[in-house]
Amino acid sequence: MATTRTDPLTLEVVELIGTVVARYYEEYDQAAAAHSLTGAQARVLGLLSLEPMPMRRIAQKLKCEPSNVTGIVDRLETRGLVERRPDPADRRVKLAAPTEKGIDTARQLRESLSFAREPLAKLSDTDRAVLRDLLRRMLGVDAES
Repeated sequence: MATTRTDPLTLEVVELIGTVVARYYEEYDQAAAAHSLTGAQARVLGLLSLEPMPMRRIAQKLKCEPSNVTGIVDRLETRGLVERRPDPADRRVKLAAPTEKGIDTARQLRESLSFAREPLAKLSDTDRAVLRDLLRRMLGVDAES
């Protein structure tokens, strides 16, 4: 079995990407813990504070299984941060939506973040567009996606 050697630049870039992701989640988890939430619960609450959505869509956005999202939403609902309501467009579908308490908690969470709130803060709009395009190319995603 042949071993592939990766060049030092590639190793550094991959390590930096990992560090950015780890720093984001670490800060998010710390902010969530201050509100007695898990990082996943805080991320779901943050998503829902933007717009109510069905479990399947939350799962797609968080790249996890819908059954995991159901458990997270159940716990948020028990805490009075989220409620389930019928989708006005299709009453068979239930939307998870933040309560007033949930919206306030999501706002407090966002305000307590520094790096995780705006991890690209030190990049210009041009830098952000270049980074986006490079990441899309890495992932094989079309520019229109």
